[in-house]
Amino acid sequence: MQKLLFLSILLIFNNILFAQAASPYYQKRKTTVSVSGEKFLINDIPTFQGKSWKGYPLEGLLPNSRMVQGIFDDLNKETRHLWIYPDTQTWDADRNTNDFIQQMLFWRTKGLLAFTVNLQGGSPQGYSKDQPWENSAIDDSGNLREAYMNRLEKIFDRSDELGMVTILGIFYFGQDERIKDEEAVRLAVQNTLKWLTERRYTNVLIEINNECNVKYDHKILQPERIHELIEVAKEFSVDGYRYLVSTSYGGGTIPSPAVVKSADFILIHGNGVGKPSDIVAMVNKTREVEGYTPKPIVFNEDDHFDFEKPSNNFIAATTVFASWGFFDYRMKDEGYNEGYQSIPVNWGISSDRKKGFFDLLETIFVISK
Repeated sequence: MQKLLFLSILLIFNNILFAQAASPYYQKRKTTVSVSGEKFLINDIPTFQGKSWKGYPLEGLLPNSRMVQGIFDDLNKETRHLWIYPDTQTWDADRNTNDFIQQMLFWRTKGLLAFTVNLQGGSPQGYSKDQPWENSAIDDSGNLREAYMNRLEKIFDRSDELGMVTILGIFYFGQDERIKDEEAVRLAVQNTLKWLTERRYTNVLIEINNECNVKYDHKILQPERIHELIEVAKEFSVDGYRYLVSTSYGGGTIPSPAVVKSADFILIHGNGVGKPSDIVAMVNKTREVEGYTPKPIVFNEDDHFDFEKPSNNFIAATTVFASWGFFDYRMKDEGYNEGYQSIPVNWGISSDRKKGFFDLLETIFVISK
C-alpha cells in the first residue's frame, strides 16, 4: 500500500514538472537583453562585439526601426474602411501581423537588431491632428485585449528566435484618453508586465509611452510625473528578473533629470532635428543632464533620411555612440509600398527610402570590420 502511495505521489510530482516545463512561464528563452554602462548586451555579450566603422565603435549599439503598427487594428467601424489593402479592398489585422513576421528575418540579416512596437500603435497617417480610430490593446479599465496580445505573442516569439530585441511601448497619445482614469493606467502597466513575465520574454525593453511631452490626457503620462510609472514598472520582478524601462520625448527634446535618473536607458527622438550636427548636440546635452550616469542613449524615432549622403542623422548618432531608429511613414501622394507606420503597411524593403536605410545599416553594422 505504501509503495503504491509512493508511486502515485511520484507520478503526480512528475506531471507537475512536465506541466511546468511545457508552460511558457517556465520556458527558457533564446534571447536576453541587458545593459552594462552605455552598452546593450544580448545573452551577456555586447552587441556587435569588437566591431567599428570608420574608427567609430559599434560594440553595444542597438540599431532599430519604428514598426509600431505590428498588431494594429481599428475597433471603430466608422474608420475601419480607411485601412483596406489595395489588392483585397478589406482590412485584415491578422494579415498585417503575419506579413510583419515574414519580413523579420530579412530585417535581421541587414543588421536590424531591434524594433519598436506599441500597444496603442502610432498615427496610421504618420502625423494626425485627430485620431477617431480606436487602436488599443488596452481597454478602458486597463485590461489587455486578447486578440491584440495573441498577435503580439507571435511577433515576440519570432523576435526571440531571431536574436532580436523589441522595444515595447505601452501608451500612445491620441489613444490614451480611451483609458478611463489613472488607476486604469497603472493597471495597464502592471498587466503588461504580468503578461510578459508569464511568457518569460527576456528580449523586451519597455517604453512606458511614446513622447510623454505630447498631448497626453492623464497627468501620470505627462513629463512631470512619468517617472512615477517608470518606477512602478521597475518594481515589478519575478524570480529576480525585471524589465528595463524608459520613456521617450518629442523630437529635439532633452529628457528631464527625473527621467534620466529613473530610466534604465534613455530614449530621444530626432523628428524636427534637420541638421546632423544638432543630433550630436542632443546626445551631448543628454549626457550633461543632472543625475546622468552612463547608460545607453537610443533614438527610436527619426524621420530624417539622406542615407546616400556622407552626413545624415543616422551617421551622426553613431559617431557619438547613440543608437538610431528609422521612422518611415507614407507621405503625400505616395503609394502602398512606402512607409512602415502608415496603414496598410508593406512590411518588405519595398521602397527607395526603406532600401536606403537598410543598405546603410548593412554597410555600417554588417559589412564593417
